[in-house]
Amino acid sequence: QVQLVESGGGLVQPGGSLRLSCAASGSIFSIGPMGWYRQAPGKQRELVAAATSGGSTKYADFVKGRFTISRDNTKNTVYLQMNSLKPEDTAVYYCNAEIRSFGYWGQGTQVTVSS
Repeated sequence: QVQLVESGGGLVQPGGSLRLSCAASGSIFSIGPMGWYRQAPGKQRELVAAATSGGSTKYADFVKGRFTISRDNTKNTVYLQMNSLKPEDTAVYYCNAEIRSFGYWGQGTQVTVSS
């Protein structure tokens, strides 16, 4: 049994910052790649950022330079630091993790960027 729980979403003004967290719990021996995806109403889910257990990262072009993904493997947690937020960043953000060769999803956390 594996569970991913996201937190840290909320309402922020344009130019503001938020830090999302995703903690994995349950029957975990090791966690492979972890990533953040987002989905806005009427749009398809898209990759925001991803990180391997060894620390390699990749970012979507639309967040590069503004967002930073990081991991704390001792806590089975992945973070997404979001700076210089724009209204178009508004979406439900989902955590994804590969654990024991199976992909898991969190419940999602709402991020709203609005003045």
